[in-house]
Formats: sequence, C-alpha cells, structure tokens
Amino acid sequence: MATVLRPIALVGPTATGKSDLGLELARRFNGEVINTDSMQLYRGMDIGTAKLPVDERRGIPHHLLDVLDVTDYAVVAAYQAEARAICDRLLAQGRTPILVGGSGLYVQAVLDDLEFPDTDAVVRGRFEAELEQLGPETLHARLAELDPLAAANVLPSNGRRIVRALEVIELTGRPFSATMPVRGEPRYGTVQIGLDRNTPELDERIALRVRRMFDAGLVEETRELEKLGLRDGVTARRALGYQQVLAHFDGRYDLAEAVDVTAQTTRRYVRRQRSWFRRDHRIHWLDAARPDLLDTCLRLLDQPTQDQPLGFVPR
Repeated sequence: MATVLRPIALVGPTATGKSDLGLELARRFNGEVINTDSMQLYRGMDIGTAKLPVDERRGIPHHLLDVLDVTDYAVVAAYQAEARAICDRLLAQGRTPILVGGSGLYVQAVLDDLEFPDTDAVVRGRFEAELEQLGPETLHARLAELDPLAAANVLPSNGRRIVRALEVIELTGRPFSATMPVRGEPRYGTVQIGLDRNTPELDERIALRVRRMFDAGLVEETRELEKLGLRDGVTARRALGYQQVLAHFDGRYDLAEAVDVTAQTTRRYVRRQRSWFRRDHRIHWLDAARPDLLDTCLRLLDQPTQDQPLGFVPR
C-alpha cells in the first residue's frame, strides 16, 4: 500500500484499542508510531499505562516512550518540540507518522500551532508545596479570585492544572485564560481517527484491564518505582493505578478497594477524554467494536478530502 505522506492520529478514550490499530496502520503505510499518552513518557511505568511491550510492537519503531524519569515534570512544550521534530524527519524520509494516544493536549500540541508560556521550577515548586499543604480546593478558590474564567475551565480536583494556572499568572502578569491553548492553524494535513465504544462495553473493558494490571504485577511495579522516587514525581505519582496503589501502601485502601477505585477513576477519566476530543470536529469517530474497523479506516484514509468526519457517538 502506498505511503501516506501526512500524519495519522489515533485518538479517543483509553481502552478502546488504539495501540493495536496503530500497529496495523503503521505496517500498511510504512509508518512509525509516536506516543501521545503523557504517562507513557515515563520509564518503568509499563503495566499501569498499558504500554505495549517491545516484543508486541512487530518491529515497528515507537517514539517518545520511556523518555522521562518518574521524578521528572512532564512539560508539554518540550514534548511538542520533540514530537514535531520526529514527524518532520519521518515525513522527509517518506514514512508515515502514526500518533497514538489519549492525552488531548499532547495531540493538539503536535498537530496545531499552539504556543505555551514558559515555566519556572522555583515558582512551580512553591505552588506545589502549597498544593500538598492546603489541597487543590483552596488553590482553586485562589485561582477563581485571580482568573474566574480559568477557574471555570479547570476542575477543583485538578491540582496540577491549578498549579500551572497560578504559575503562569505570576510569571506573565496575565490571566491564565488569556494563555490557555486554543486550536491554532493546523501544522500538518493530519487525518484524525477517533476510536470509541458504547459505554457499557467500554466500562467492561476498563474493569477487565484494571484487573489484569493488578494481576500482572502493578503493585510490585509501583513498589519498585517508589524506590526510584515516584512519590516525588509531581506528574507521575498521579497516574491512574499508581496513585491508588500508593494510597494502598499508605493504608487508605485495601487491595480490593484500590482495584475498584482505579476502575472508577478511569471511567471518570474517559468522560474527560470524550469531552476534550468531541470539541475537535475534524476527528472521524468510529466504533472500535465494528468488525470492519480496519477496512473502514483504510477507506477513510483513501479519501482525497476530509471535510465530513464520520460521527459515531457512544451510548
């Protein structure tokens, strides 16, 4: 099959089957996979992020996996520069970049011309210390006083985002809402394919995935990462599964509760992913359960224009 000289992005909620489809499209279009899952950037966070094992990648190169230590702070602007450089290099080589993952801001940072304010470790560290001491609700109330519009768009429980908003306000002297990324001009003629499933089916897949993660050694993996500084990692320690296992270590949950809370939290995360991606009307939504999924994708990619995205909406 001929090379598609434009990126393909597979987006949508977790546990819908993006990784497997990404491999098949990479094989057919002389492609390489670029990770767009913010938690798969971290070394050692394999089981809990459902990172595809090397021996299951069919020899297809994967980029931007395992590039951060768990103590590192994930910075979207740095990711953006790396991912775009890889895209540009692959396209120049006549290869197809296949972006795969469910972190909406990371996808958008690659595909659209977004600019991100600088960060300052000292200022950020001060707000992170306050977050630990006072909790996200208190900082969210402060954000509401400084920038009501930003506060309305950031969940009171999203401590990391609240810290970032307060950091930007202090560094720039401007409201965070004035710098919040909005969709800019597309950088590539990317075809975006969104995978989703009907909610009861996806809930079952999430429950099964979470049970398998714990059976596969998520507790042991978290224990090893704890030795490497996981609790000090502002981003990594909040990852789904790892956060709940750390709470189990602290005596807040027994193991069965940690499993249940991980599944519940993942279902809530799916709702946030859907909300983010549904705002982008360029995405062609497909039911990941359809038996002709691959053939449908191939027909879609063969279209000369992408003006009328398909519109599967999960029930």
